[in-house]
Amino acid sequence: MYDYSNEVFHVGHLVADLPAAMDELGAGLGLEWTEVVHREDQRVWTPEHGQRRVPLTFCYSTAGPQHVELIQGVEGTPWWFGDTQNLHHAGVWADVPALTEDLVARGWTLVCSQVSPEEGYGSFSYVRSPSGFLLEPVTYANRERMARWFAGGGLS
Repeated sequence: MYDYSNEVFHVGHLVADLPAAMDELGAGLGLEWTEVVHREDQRVWTPEHGQRRVPLTFCYSTAGPQHVELIQGVEGTPWWFGDTQNLHHAGVWADVPALTEDLVARGWTLVCSQVSPEEGYGSFSYVRSPSGFLLEPVTYANRERMARWFAGGGLS
């Protein structure tokens, strides 16, 4: 198996109020933020609901190599914070299909992906370990555009 220890690039934190969390963590940790991205139609596939489009709002801290991702999701999605804000996942640059399938073969559970497994998972997946750790493999193809975003450009 490939060693992904040098590919971890962010931790995702679910929040109820994105601007308030940006202010709090920005002031407390000295973080600056990318532009906030709001998508009304984020593609997501889950075993329970299949393929659908959901609203999602998020941003990242700009300084690296480790980034903090703040995510404000809606109820019924993998990004719903529930009753409290919480650390949600760690993200790694990866060959998404290869890592996802390797982990599932090792007993991890596929929580969601951008598109169905039959379509190759898309640019991300979320895979949960038997002990509860949630990992987000993110395609290497996104690395350059996210680096531009972290540096102050747009995500698109």
